[in-house]
Amino acid sequence: MPHNDTSPGTAQPAPMSTAMRRALKRADDGKTLDPTEAEILLTASGEALVALMATAARVRDQGLADAGRSGVVTYSKKVFIPLTRLCRDRCHYCTFATTPGRVHSPYLSPDEVLEIARQGAALGCKEALFTLGDAPEDRWDAAAQWLEEAGYDSTLDYVRAMAIRVLEETGLLPHLNPGVMSWQDLQRLKPVAPSMGMMLETTSRRLFEEKGQPHFGSPDKDPAIRLRVLEDAGRSNVPFTSGLLIGIGENLEERADSIFALRRIARQYSGIQEVIIQGFRVKPDTAMRNDADVPLDEWLAAIAVARIVLGPRMRVQAPPNLVDLNECRRLLDAGVDDFGGVSPLTPDHVNPERPWPQIDDLAKVTAEAGFALRERLTAHPEYLREPWLDPRLISHVEALVDPETGLANEDAYPKGLPWQEPDGGWDSVGRTDLHTAIDTEGRRTETRSDFDAAYGDWDVLREDVAARRAGESQPERIEAEVKAALAAAERDPAGLSDAQALTLMTVTGPALDALAGIADELRKATVGDDVTYVVNRNINFTNVCYTGCRFCAFAQRRTDADAYSLSMDEVAQRAEEAWVIGATEVCMQGGIHPDLPGTAYADLVRAVKDRVPEMHVHAYSPMEIVNGSVRTGLSIEEFLISVKEAGLDSIPGTAAEILDDDVRWILTKGKLPTASWIEVISTAHKVGLPSSSTMMYGHVDSPHHWVQHLRTIAAVQDQTGGFTEFVLLPFIHQNSPIYLAGVARPGPTYDENRAVHAMSRIMLHGRIDNIQCSWVKLGVDGCVAVLNGGVNDIGGTLMEETLSRMAGSKHGSRKSIEELTQMATAAGRPARQRTTTYGEVHRPLSNVGGSLDLLP
Repeated sequence: MPHNDTSPGTAQPAPMSTAMRRALKRADDGKTLDPTEAEILLTASGEALVALMATAARVRDQGLADAGRSGVVTYSKKVFIPLTRLCRDRCHYCTFATTPGRVHSPYLSPDEVLEIARQGAALGCKEALFTLGDAPEDRWDAAAQWLEEAGYDSTLDYVRAMAIRVLEETGLLPHLNPGVMSWQDLQRLKPVAPSMGMMLETTSRRLFEEKGQPHFGSPDKDPAIRLRVLEDAGRSNVPFTSGLLIGIGENLEERADSIFALRRIARQYSGIQEVIIQGFRVKPDTAMRNDADVPLDEWLAAIAVARIVLGPRMRVQAPPNLVDLNECRRLLDAGVDDFGGVSPLTPDHVNPERPWPQIDDLAKVTAEAGFALRERLTAHPEYLREPWLDPRLISHVEALVDPETGLANEDAYPKGLPWQEPDGGWDSVGRTDLHTAIDTEGRRTETRSDFDAAYGDWDVLREDVAARRAGESQPERIEAEVKAALAAAERDPAGLSDAQALTLMTVTGPALDALAGIADELRKATVGDDVTYVVNRNINFTNVCYTGCRFCAFAQRRTDADAYSLSMDEVAQRAEEAWVIGATEVCMQGGIHPDLPGTAYADLVRAVKDRVPEMHVHAYSPMEIVNGSVRTGLSIEEFLISVKEAGLDSIPGTAAEILDDDVRWILTKGKLPTASWIEVISTAHKVGLPSSSTMMYGHVDSPHHWVQHLRTIAAVQDQTGGFTEFVLLPFIHQNSPIYLAGVARPGPTYDENRAVHAMSRIMLHGRIDNIQCSWVKLGVDGCVAVLNGGVNDIGGTLMEETLSRMAGSKHGSRKSIEELTQMATAAGRPARQRTTTYGEVHRPLSNVGGSLDLLP
């Protein structure tokens, strides 16, 4: 394959063009470059390259000064652990991946892994870089057989187990490079590694799709998949290393596009801790053996452009072994501030022909360039804290870090430390009284202390949402289309087309009244006139959460003044109080607390059941279930079975928001994707745990998202039949971070509320009988309106509803039976108490002594 024909080669550079001068001037003035200008600068050579590198160096120096470490260039002292050299990909330049017949075993054994780690620890290394091929078990029978015989379900399971062994037996900090990972894989691996990585390499689809190109036949080199991994890592607060491989056949437009793709993800999620700009080196015995090394000047131009585009906060790295030692000075001149991993023990298994420089020699070259070379840990200093660092790794990091700089304590030698969930169970995490965390208006008293780190870059979100809104428009309707859609809804409610559903979702005036009428007739025919409710208590057992939902005013860091966690006994006591005055259900949900043991979910259920055995426990959102699965090491199904055996009766179908990932990744940062929500809910139904289903709307979404959300809910119900109800949750904007940051709109309109509730009844007809409104969010008048438009249920007494209260709801935190009855009466309907699963109540309030007013 011919090398990139845009290379400047060895000819004398041409005189600097006007476009080059203009791009250099804009870069030097600190102006934001666009991709076209970056593409021009990537061709820099001679005088232009010198000027470009000088600008890049100034940007780097500013970043180091801003970080409080002017003149300090870093590296990580590590060992490379090539866990497996088998891979399902067929990259044309790779010598790392091989075949089963060329290795003594498909995987290094645990003893081999630990021997490498122990030798590295003895030499003062602090990082164990796990390098391996992507999912080799999917291509090689030998790999699948080895894993099965060793008792592992996948390569990633083995990676996780070995990372724990290295932590416990050597104290080295794992940095994991396992290739493409799912969102759930990242949740599973984050607790065992302070950082992870995967090279983007390029965004060029041409190099992936065209036969003969270097990524053809390599499923894990699909740029869309790799970009998704980088986004998921950022959403999951995983410090991530990525980068580009320069000179594998990409053209300059593709190279510039790759740099800007990294910038976009880094800005939006802040999860990319460093970017490697690596130059291609030809290797024998590969399909690209007849290509040429990327010329040094071309590589330097790419480094400099990346530095300028990515900005001063980004750490930019170039491997020092891919150039001669004296050329490392030029890497620094181009804006590099990190040399990455350098090993005194193991070779660079990806570039085995290029030995590592001696660290003392590298330090000398760095000093000659005017910098001090300092050792760092696997993650850069700003990532050695929550939410980036899992609490189970804190002691391992503290043993090796210099607390003053956040870099490595170069005098420290690793030693094994236990890796385990916090001792003492849930009651060991500490608590604050719930009611002191809320002001007299029922709102949080201050924003969480990691407002920016938790939520990502608000400017990027504002730009993204503005662009989406500019591209959206209300459907143009003529009266005949509305009439036809209304007739279709009356004739075949569940059979509406998407176009008809969207038309009806946006009607107003008399057409909206007609829609509500159709929905109410369906409601009457399906469930009768009774307005049902459940007597329940919400127990939000902690508001400490590191997920980063941008709509949530509830979540706090554990060190914040408003943070609280209830003890196990307090949770059980609240359940007992509710039972005494007639409640039949407690709904328990909490934040994703970093110290929460995985066993706490079952323990909380047991605590309630031990105190009040007959209480229905409705608990744990799909996000909490994923967290419990990760922390216990159980599969989703195994975890659900474990909490069901502890006494869990049903789960809330919350954490759904809008089941469209484009919306979810604006609305939330680290929450589970749509596919994972569906997996958890479907699995719960499979093991015999019914659930509610929900939709939170009116923020950064649009009516077509509501239609598709309802389609998704209907499809799951067709498969499982496990939904008991569909709950509409209008967005409460007052204290919501995403609204305060100017990204979301201030909730749905009155007409939208009416239309969405009516359309839920219509589109879910024959699938989900019970449509519920939220009096907490709609208020009495809003509920009365939708009760006359298809709704048959008004939820529960709640007795305590902290999430909506802290979001700014003005409609209270509990309702008496009398108040709920009055709401139904205002709609001209009778009220009836129900169980969680819409059965008859066998202990009506008349048989118990007490009042909701008895609750604290």
